[in-house]
Amino acid sequence: MRRTAPISQRIDWLTASFVLALMLIGLFNVASATADASTIEWFDFSGKLGKQLLWVGASLILAFLLLVIEGEFFIRTSIIHYTLNVLLLIAVLVVGKRIGGAKSWFSIGSIGIQPSEFAKTGTSLMLAWILSRNQDRFNQWESLFKAVAIVSLPAALVLLQPDAGTVLVFTGLILVFYREGLSGNVLIAVLCALLITIATILSGASTIQYPGGFESTGAWILWVILISIGIFLWATVPEWTVPRRRKRTRRTVLFSFAATIILSVGLQFGLEEVLRPHQRDRIHVLFGIDVGNPDADYNIRHAKAAISSGGFAGKGFLKGPMTAYGFVPEQETDFIFCTIAEEWGLIGTSATVLFFTLLLLRILTLAERQRSDFTRIYAYAVASILFMHYAINVGMVLGLAPVIGIPLPFISAGGSSLTGFTMLVFILLRLDAERFTVLR
Repeated sequence: MRRTAPISQRIDWLTASFVLALMLIGLFNVASATADASTIEWFDFSGKLGKQLLWVGASLILAFLLLVIEGEFFIRTSIIHYTLNVLLLIAVLVVGKRIGGAKSWFSIGSIGIQPSEFAKTGTSLMLAWILSRNQDRFNQWESLFKAVAIVSLPAALVLLQPDAGTVLVFTGLILVFYREGLSGNVLIAVLCALLITIATILSGASTIQYPGGFESTGAWILWVILISIGIFLWATVPEWTVPRRRKRTRRTVLFSFAATIILSVGLQFGLEEVLRPHQRDRIHVLFGIDVGNPDADYNIRHAKAAISSGGFAGKGFLKGPMTAYGFVPEQETDFIFCTIAEEWGLIGTSATVLFFTLLLLRILTLAERQRSDFTRIYAYAVASILFMHYAINVGMVLGLAPVIGIPLPFISAGGSSLTGFTMLVFILLRLDAERFTVLR
């Protein structure tokens, strides 16, 4: 493509078409999920469907505006964008409206704005800005500390709301760190932390009574030690064969053991003291632990029933009984994948998964063809955030992830999420359009 070609010819319209296709899938399934077995009122703007239609229109206008703004603007305002989002996250803790147990929303009349959805874009821009200006990337502890701090600050503020699902999305940005040169040992440590988390939850299902009346969770320390020994010895055995590396390896292993114990104790405290009972029940249900509450797995049971009832071709548009009569909670937002499965069956769900997969692969393709470090890093941040939403949401309705309430990008109803994801992707498309003329 010529460097002097008009901007309209340099935009990657294939990526834009995937986004538009997902928006249309979402719009039709929101219509079905909110129809209540009656006729669809597309232009009743007081209802959920009418509002979603307005948000789709607003998102398309926003996409157009983002595409005509010079890419340099997004780079120069990265700090401003990030700072503004952090301030909004602080403000929502003070004057926000509590919905569903989380103080995550600003209420403006009948409109709710969730600042955490926009914080993902601000954090991605800031992360790209700071990493693109550091040639050493993660060869120095200072670089790693700055990058972790940039992600941790908004994540911590979101956790205070509390919104554990969005916090989990932020952790997906570790994939950006890895692409930019972070040691693979860190990923091993993350894997170990995941296994420790699972072990802590499983062993925490039972308790042991110690002399003196002290009660503690089962054999979680044994789980921790066994997992730590297995993973860290597997990761460090090759290092022991090099004499000059033995001392450093010993320090690494000792530090890892200490960090493992601290992590497990912290997790146990978090499970017992920080999480609310219904959140703890959802995690236990995921691992098949009896919580003594027959309704603890209500959402998952009905979600699975709706998905399995769709069969190969589905029951047809507006013909899914579980969707029509509201058996699945939050079926137009967090559980909208159930609506797709019940009414469009395996064909519909496969098409949705295919569009998401193609969108993610295309974004990775855009990332790898960049000459600009900023754009490449930002593209990987976009891919990481979308992947976490996609994997967690679908895993949640299939019973493979805890019910933590995050939307399916471009499909779930909600103006904040839809405009937030639109900003995330279309800023990337504008930056990509300048790849031939700008080297940052």
